[in-house]
Amino acid sequence: MSYDLKITGGTIVDGTGAARYLGDLGIKDGRIVAMGGAPAEAQRTIDATGRIVAPGFVDIHTHYDAQVLWDPLVSCSPWHGVTTIVMGNCGFSVAPTRPEHRDLIMRTLENVEGMSVDALRAGLGDWGFETFPEYLDALDANGCAVNMAAMIGHTALRMYVLGEEATEREATEEEIARQRELVTEALEAGALGFATSRANTHVGYEGRPVPSRLATSEEIIEIAQALGDVGGIMQATQGRGLSHDEFARIAETTGANVSWTALLASTVGPGSHLKDVEKAHALAERGLPVFPQVAVQPIQFEMSWKAPFIYEGMRVFQPVAQSDIDGRKAYYADRDWREQFKEKAGNGGKIGDRWARTEITWFPPDPAMEGKNVQELADELGQDPVDVMLDMALDADLDMRIVQDVVNHDRNEIDELLHDPTTVIGLSDAGAHASQLCDAKYSTEFLSTFVRERKSFDLEQAVHMLTQRPAQVFGIEDRGTLKDGGWADVVVFDMENVGHEGKRRVYDLPAGADRLVSDAKGIDAVVVNGTVIRQNGEDSVSAGSALPGRLLRHGKA
Repeated sequence: MSYDLKITGGTIVDGTGAARYLGDLGIKDGRIVAMGGAPAEAQRTIDATGRIVAPGFVDIHTHYDAQVLWDPLVSCSPWHGVTTIVMGNCGFSVAPTRPEHRDLIMRTLENVEGMSVDALRAGLGDWGFETFPEYLDALDANGCAVNMAAMIGHTALRMYVLGEEATEREATEEEIARQRELVTEALEAGALGFATSRANTHVGYEGRPVPSRLATSEEIIEIAQALGDVGGIMQATQGRGLSHDEFARIAETTGANVSWTALLASTVGPGSHLKDVEKAHALAERGLPVFPQVAVQPIQFEMSWKAPFIYEGMRVFQPVAQSDIDGRKAYYADRDWREQFKEKAGNGGKIGDRWARTEITWFPPDPAMEGKNVQELADELGQDPVDVMLDMALDADLDMRIVQDVVNHDRNEIDELLHDPTTVIGLSDAGAHASQLCDAKYSTEFLSTFVRERKSFDLEQAVHMLTQRPAQVFGIEDRGTLKDGGWADVVVFDMENVGHEGKRRVYDLPAGADRLVSDAKGIDAVVVNGTVIRQNGEDSVSAGSALPGRLLRHGKA
């Protein structure tokens, strides 16, 4: 036998947690046909001497639902070794959507995902789908550089059934039954699962709560019964009325795995996550398949005061979110409103020392201010940081940006969460908050920080956590390991140098909109179904060519 591709001389870490070993991989027709020894000739060879050869990473928490349709290379996840993505998280799918609701869904995504609505309109064009099965067919026809799995999202589903009233009221029994029918239809067509959110930070167009936040816990539990009928994963973002008790009921009544976001360190102070850890352990002791997702890096947002996503979940910001730019300026200038904001976010406020973890990143009136720490600047001026920020924002006509470590900033606490047996690595949010963050680098951050620098995990365990573990939790059956006869999704990387270059802002979205991207270091090659899609920091495929990624209906090719 001759191979299409041979990867030689590398240290193979197969994703299962088994010990590494030196060897070769032989790949033919998209599958691994030789492991350890691969003596035959090959059309193409990659020398992996001194490198790690591992399964491609599985990212279970992305928001590429719209982007994949205009950017089938799903930049920049493959740059960091990701070969399988899961979309539709937090209930933010783009289907099912009626034509008359498309603009409302795009405006919701604009607010929640930090992406220009002009970019969404230009990128999605005439859409070409309405129902979720039609969306899956569109993904299949469009193609992708990596493997895709998609969940049906509750926000789009609710808008489809209730119309614009989805942001205003509870659903009737008939509307709940119709939603369950549509989820069943989506699952039968190949959806990986059902996703929803009750998080108060999820604010849509005109400052309204996203539709899923108007759902009662009983509505969510009833719709989720479709998972018991057909099979699939439940993904949920925790909020009032949707937490451990509801996750337990769904797992018990459906038998489905439930993965929730997000178990983060220091949400309201050091150790504040420990109550959730205790409850996660209690569910595990009952044998319930409920898996909190944890993030490997601080949740760091770069935001403009034109679109203050970080704070829009606060009640004091509700009228701000409903205002145009002039209206927002008026609130920011109003002393009474500022005092309300300070009670939550000023010195001595309820969110702790967040301003000490905040820097100014963009300030056209005086670029010398860029890079300054906000709390230090406020101390120098003898002012509250809220006053300093809002005065500067008004001076800049709101055209300024800050970057803030919002939560999950204590790496010792992150380390503990990563070691917890109930958790799974997730919440990269790749594709979301495009102008505010880029956590698609989660895999290279994990390898560089927690494996190489902190030595908290051995390499075999770390690779398992990036590959087989998330695939198993999400029911993705044929990805996440290297095995004879298995699909050849492979990443070749240099453990001594793997990492990332931080973030940079580019203007490459449709309509010229901006986003943040992160360049990888030490990723030598990325292979999807036997095709090299990246090598030496460059794409080996293009959007106009035949792409190797597969749509994983029901979690498999």
